[in-house]
Amino acid sequence: MSCVNVGVGPGGTTSMLARIAIVDYQGQVILDTYVQPTMRVTEYRTSTTGIEAAHLSSKNAMTFNAVQQYVASIIKGHVLVGHSIWNDLSVLGIPHPAVDTRDVALYQPFRNTLRSPNHIVGLQTLSWQLMRRRCQEGLLNPLENARAAMDLYRTHAQGWEDVISKGNWPCALPPSTFSRCYL
Repeated sequence: MSCVNVGVGPGGTTSMLARIAIVDYQGQVILDTYVQPTMRVTEYRTSTTGIEAAHLSSKNAMTFNAVQQYVASIIKGHVLVGHSIWNDLSVLGIPHPAVDTRDVALYQPFRNTLRSPNHIVGLQTLSWQLMRRRCQEGLLNPLENARAAMDLYRTHAQGWEDVISKGNWPCALPPSTFSRCYL
């Protein structure tokens, strides 16, 4: 899963969901949609997101409530894979069991390989350094990001799941300010 946000409020510093993509284990699209804003957008962040007002007001854009309910039903009882998942769960307002998340930003073997054991490594860097795959070279594309995160997970899924099955957790913790995003 990957989300792209626009800004609301003074200066547009508060994030609001604008587009979301979810893929299955093979990278096939489950959901890829723009989301109608629930508040006045003050910063579209167009230079990085490519999102403009027309995207969010199109007849194909889903309402936030519809997206929230649909995503909650899709991820319930499933392992959720992504990069910095806490940001996505936060803008969606959906908590998810921590044991059912596989966050490539927090996976300690990735961080150790890149000699950044105490830092969150960006998806672009992870993709290039671990798979020699470029992503996020232009505008943010949640579908591309969701696929990149899934591909990173798949390259280490066996080892990741083996560690978990032995009662260990191979990931760092997300920022504590996002603890509400996890059950």
